[in-house]
Amino acid sequence: MINEFNEIFHPDRFFGPSSEIIDIARELYSNVKDLPIVSPHGHVDPKLLALNQPFPDPTELFLIPDHYIFRMLYSQGIRLEDLGIPTIDGTPVETDHKKIWKIFAENFHLFLGTPTGIWLTHELNDVFGITERLNSKNAIEIYNLIEKKLNEPDMLPRNLFDRFNIEVLSTTDSASDDLEYHKMIKESDWNGRVIPTFRPDAVVNIDKPEWKEEIQKLARSVKTQINNFSDFIEALKARRKFFIEMGAVATDHGVQSGYTHELEKSEVESIFNKAIDGKATAEDTNAFVAHMLIEFARMSLEDGLVMQIHAGANRNHNNIIADKFGSDKGCDIPGRSDFTNGLKELLNKFGNKPHLTIIVFTLDETTYSRELAPLAGHYPALKIGPAWWFHDSIEGMTRYRERITETAGFYNTVGFNDDTRAFLSIPARHDVARRVDSNFVAGLVVRHIITFEEGQKIMKDLTYNLVKKAYKL
Repeated sequence: MINEFNEIFHPDRFFGPSSEIIDIARELYSNVKDLPIVSPHGHVDPKLLALNQPFPDPTELFLIPDHYIFRMLYSQGIRLEDLGIPTIDGTPVETDHKKIWKIFAENFHLFLGTPTGIWLTHELNDVFGITERLNSKNAIEIYNLIEKKLNEPDMLPRNLFDRFNIEVLSTTDSASDDLEYHKMIKESDWNGRVIPTFRPDAVVNIDKPEWKEEIQKLARSVKTQINNFSDFIEALKARRKFFIEMGAVATDHGVQSGYTHELEKSEVESIFNKAIDGKATAEDTNAFVAHMLIEFARMSLEDGLVMQIHAGANRNHNNIIADKFGSDKGCDIPGRSDFTNGLKELLNKFGNKPHLTIIVFTLDETTYSRELAPLAGHYPALKIGPAWWFHDSIEGMTRYRERITETAGFYNTVGFNDDTRAFLSIPARHDVARRVDSNFVAGLVVRHIITFEEGQKIMKDLTYNLVKKAYKL
């Protein structure tokens, strides 16, 4: 078992290909591997750390909330119902969690070579001490071992937070969220730093059926009526102020396109009124979102919140799955992005302001060297976010560094974020990033592009300092 594990979880994993690069990467990594984790963007439910209760069983912990896992299983013809994924209408799904775990174990080979497989292997070993690959033969034995360990005091969420050496963890919260669980954490005797992030997508996407309900939630949160666009803007400003009081340092905007355009006051008021009446079109929605990105940048310039733009995701591509199981079920697909033209108006208005920080993430890797690196290599306000899902992999992170470094350098990037709902995977994801960056920097040292001492400084900055600076933490 030990020999098998040394092969699947090698101490020099992800380093290479030459022995010279491996030696330098190993040393660079050794200097940063134990630095605190700063997680500036993610989706861990703050309730987990507020209540600090034992985790549920292995299936509920690993599989059911993680669309990285069940999307792969679904791609091989395994029904989501058979994996226990809850349906919107309450249609029965499999409830035998050991049976579900066995399906997962029998198909673990599907994850070989993927970041999910790497993270899972890391979690099973580092958190639970499991030293063999999950498969159909050991499935129930490993399930029982994990279930037993989950009831130990050391496995409580706050204890793991401390064990993982997490310095700060950001969650993602809707504009109208009362941040109840953040309040509980702040008022507790635990000193873990968990902060909210302001995500207003639900009140900006005026084409969604639930939009009017979301506007009513926003109105209730500020204890006033929202009858027009001016009311809407004031409500958003009030909520941002509340989030800042609760520790927020950033906003987050999930948009399909990076297109920005400021409308005339009469135009945006007209679109907002049409939305109130339920008559907004797709064209209205695109124009409204483009305008709101300008508005949010203006607000960030005023209140200091870092602005994150996650662009390029075609959400809920599979209508059948979205209709039956809801959003965030593994069927968000990348689309093309145009940042050179799309961001031009936003950057011409605010991109020259050095005190503003706009971080752009993309699912379109073709934009790295052609658009984002040149833009971030010029505009003081713009920074390039790390490789985002589908690209937060060994090869994806490597391509990211290869395509942006020569033009934007290291210092127009912002470190790494894990963007995860799976709390136990956070150390694994950060470890992958630290190893991949060590390997890339080692390659520069070997080719005498930078010195080893410069490489050491760069690695500490990539791992810890840049994220602290960018998010003002």
